[in-house]
Amino acid sequence: MASIRAFFAGLWRILDGLRRFLHLLLLLSIFGFVIGALRSSIPSIPSKAALVIAPEGELVEQLSGEPIERAVDEVRGQGRAETLLWDITDAIRAAGKDKRIPVLVLDLKHFDGAGLPTLEELARAIGEFRKSGKKVIAYGSEFMQEQYFIAAQADEVYLDPMGFVLIDGYDRYRTYFKDALEKLGVDINVFRVGQYKSAVEVYTRNDMSPAEREESLSYLNSLWRTYEGEAARARRLDPAAIAQYVATLPKAVAAADGDAAQVALKARLVTGIKTRQEVEQRLIKLVGEDDNGSYRGVSDTDYVRVVHAEKKLKSDGTARVGVIVAAGEILDGDQPPGTIGGESTAQLIREARLDDQVKAVVLRVDSPGGSVFASEQIYREVLALKAAGKPVIVSMGDLAASGGYYISAPADEIWASPATITGSIGIFAIIPTVDRTLSKLGVHSDGVGTTPLSGQLRLDRPLGDEAKALLQSTVVRGYGEFLARVSLGRRKSPKDIDSIAQGRVWSGVDAQRLGLVDRLGSFDDAVKAAAHRAKLKDYDIKFIEPDLSVAQELALQLQTRAVKWAWAVGVDSSTRALASVATRLDPLAREAARLSRFSTPNRLYAYCFCDVR
Repeated sequence: MASIRAFFAGLWRILDGLRRFLHLLLLLSIFGFVIGALRSSIPSIPSKAALVIAPEGELVEQLSGEPIERAVDEVRGQGRAETLLWDITDAIRAAGKDKRIPVLVLDLKHFDGAGLPTLEELARAIGEFRKSGKKVIAYGSEFMQEQYFIAAQADEVYLDPMGFVLIDGYDRYRTYFKDALEKLGVDINVFRVGQYKSAVEVYTRNDMSPAEREESLSYLNSLWRTYEGEAARARRLDPAAIAQYVATLPKAVAAADGDAAQVALKARLVTGIKTRQEVEQRLIKLVGEDDNGSYRGVSDTDYVRVVHAEKKLKSDGTARVGVIVAAGEILDGDQPPGTIGGESTAQLIREARLDDQVKAVVLRVDSPGGSVFASEQIYREVLALKAAGKPVIVSMGDLAASGGYYISAPADEIWASPATITGSIGIFAIIPTVDRTLSKLGVHSDGVGTTPLSGQLRLDRPLGDEAKALLQSTVVRGYGEFLARVSLGRRKSPKDIDSIAQGRVWSGVDAQRLGLVDRLGSFDDAVKAAAHRAKLKDYDIKFIEPDLSVAQELALQLQTRAVKWAWAVGVDSSTRALASVATRLDPLAREAARLSRFSTPNRLYAYCFCDVR
């Protein structure tokens, strides 16, 4: 028996040892996978290379949607629909101090543009790189207006022999739906305060109102003057050179037998006319040749990962200026990145208030507004942040109007670009009713109620007079509350604010003149102002946003790899066809979605339709 027990004991030890060994092997495999994933995510940088800035899609201040959705789109070969501004500027500024990066290359062929203030932020970073004594080279087969603004910041701008530079200024044309809605039998009930509050006019008119025409032309001219001046200054041209180029372009190209590239060269908008191969040879002389016969370069996406990894390693207990990006429409509740949620954005501000390392906050606002209630939630958190003794500086991006101005009003200082669109201090409510639409289909509504208001807010019945009076009174009160908040923040009387409010939109230059904005300057200027108010000499900048945990990061990588495999195997062509149809219907779908958001019960809206691109 003793020998049997010894045999089984020995067998158990062997099996237990094997179990432990297999567990260890499994753990080592997982650890190796994690290390490999992290290592693969941080690329190596050559000893000498050009940093290639190649934004794709629109340049934005906050990426919209969920990370996995963006990863899936990239895996499918759809490219990036958006590029994060701060990633690009971080990469450029770090490269200016990096001895391995002697040249910056601007490749703008997949760049869809951005608002002028966003372009200015990128242009400033490029200007700082040039001041370091390093060279910036831009090349394009053609340059549209926004692409050219960035290309103009380069030392050398090369255009393809078959290319062109097309600058056409700024315009504002909207699609009006009054007649279409009338034919469909849809009644749009509008309640608003503000002579210039034109957001709802697309549903109530067939053309632009005189008030909107007046304000639109005012801020469009301001934007155009800024573009002309900065683009001409970057190319060391006379300020009138850009306007002259645009005004004479059709005749000049015709006189040049259609050679638009030569016209751009003669106007000194570009340095020279070269093919891509010739530009590559120019860059090979500067940074050397890679294994594929092109110049040695590192992409902005790879380089910024290195920059951010190094920044995390150097992070210590230094005081911080927190940055909260409020980009997109303001909606109720928790919202994903690319929109501003009353709950989710308020929570980020609350985190900044409770973080002892954050000594001041910059609220970066790029929003047309939206829900008044959600704006009020954010407004209250900003007040609580100030009450905690932390300075709050607002830095306005392309657009900070209506609800975007509402959440900016309590800041200690408001900074804007000269080309920022802001103001639009006004309120509206909009309720569509479809009783006439249904009657065309033979559908009717009838019944009884217990009070005069019973059934008056049904969408399948005409809006009753009592309901109309109630809603208009609510809107008037909402406008008064808006004026009160702005007057408190701006230290002016409600009467003074009302005289420049009325829903009117202003450029940053005019807004400063009227006292709606304190200073004109960049995002960096706003950060420095926040640090100055907090009496900080040494500080880090921390973007406060919902972070992915390590587990979520790994899951994201695993899901992305799984999608890569699935996409490599193939997808149903009908899925792609449906996606194409959806894209074509996007403008109509966007209007329908916007109208549905404006029809939420018990909600007022402070929104600005100020898209000018």
